Amino acid sequence: MDDAQRRSLFDRIAEALNDHVRPELARDGGDIELVGVDDDKIVQVRLLGSCGGCSSSVYTVTTAAETALKARVPEIRFVEAVP
Repeated sequence: MDDAQRRSLFDRIAEALNDHVRPELARDGGDIELVGVDDDKIVQVRLLGSCGGCSSSVYTVTTAAETALKARVPEIRFVEAVP
């Protein structure tokens, strides 16, 4: 994946997070940060605010974030939370 493709993918993921994931998390005092996307199309995110220490954070990433992202950016492989 070249730099232009990586930027385009990153921008599409960021848009999906902003439009479809972030508003849901904000209702509970949380947020999500797009940390990066590697060459294998694995998305790294960081949960912030009340979501950062929540016991349901794995569920949030795998169910809410990954489902929303894959629906809008189907070429990503999966989403992983990073500290």
